[in-house]
Amino acid sequence: MPWIAQVPVAEATGTLKDEFDAAMARAGRVWHIVHVMSQNPLVMRHHTGLYKAIMHGPSPLSRRQREMVAIVVSQTIGCHY
Repeated sequence: MPWIAQVPVAEATGTLKDEFDAAMARAGRVWHIVHVMSQNPLVMRHHTGLYKAIMHGPSPLSRRQREMVAIVVSQTIGCHY
């Protein structure tokens, strides 16, 4: 399994700390899919923005439909997220 070094949440500073704090506020924890981006907090920030736009932004699909698409795609590609 590939290994990506991650900055421990307790050691985060600056932009990374801000992103971890935002993740904690959203989900009550820092999920691995977010934590794995800790070496590049700007990528983390933009990834989160993209996720929010796709899942919460204006769309002809309902929130429920978007979640169902995400589940089907995850299952199809064997991703547990």
